[in-house]
Amino acid sequence: MSNATVLFEYPLEIRWGDMDALGHVNNVIYFRYFEQTRAAWLASIGEEGTINSADQGPLIITADATYLKPVVYPAQLLIRMLGEAPGRSSFVVRYEIFKRDDPETIYTTGSTKIVWADQKAGKSIPVPDHIRALLPKA
Repeated sequence: MSNATVLFEYPLEIRWGDMDALGHVNNVIYFRYFEQTRAAWLASIGEEGTINSADQGPLIITADATYLKPVVYPAQLLIRMLGEAPGRSSFVVRYEIFKRDDPETIYTTGSTKIVWADQKAGKSIPVPDHIRALLPKA
């Protein structure tokens, strides 16, 4: 695993509706938590326009999660987002989910591979320099 830089931390309170019949946060919901964190990070660096852009911006090409410990309602989470060294047009973002009252325990980890793309041309383009500057060097 390569070095990673903490890019963003996002506090999130789980909702009752995030739970499933087994009494813990449903596995699909974690991908929403990752998405929410990523969108908040993009907004925090002035890239909120790329989220819904028809021109160019980030696309997710892979996503995964590893569920280490169940989270049950009520809980306040902290989602840490870390970036890995970029390639020409892509980079990997990792996530670590903690409960705010248990900051030493990682409950879930995950990652997404983000490709910067020209939406109209349907092709990847270089990661913008200002985003590349936030990521660790290879």
